Amino acid sequence: MISVGVDIEDISRFQNKTLEKDLNFLNRIFTDNELEYCFKNANPAPHLAARYCAKEAVVKALSALYDKVIGYSKIEVLKNENGSVYINILIDELKKYRYSLSISHEKDKAIAFVVVEY
Repeated sequence: MISVGVDIEDISRFQNKTLEKDLNFLNRIFTDNELEYCFKNANPAPHLAARYCAKEAVVKALSALYDKVIGYSKIEVLKNENGSVYINILIDELKKYRYSLSISHEKDKAIAFVVVEY
């Protein structure tokens, strides 16, 4: 069984977010690994937006396969050594699925496309 999910977001939703003033909000969505990666960039907003899109796309794809609510902080977007992104699911029963991810950001938009296979 295969399911897909896609999401597009305005990068401006994440503009001016800081670890100091927005930590509670950011921790509800992102893991420590994701925040570390995003905030080491001069402009973290596009990276935050792209990861948010990926999480939303995963939720959309899993909605056809899984009947429980998944918190965004249980979906982690990481990079391989070669720079490609991948999904790390932090819920054991969802590790049986295979996830393929593509993310991008340009000017004022970020987008993600996910394929989930069972």
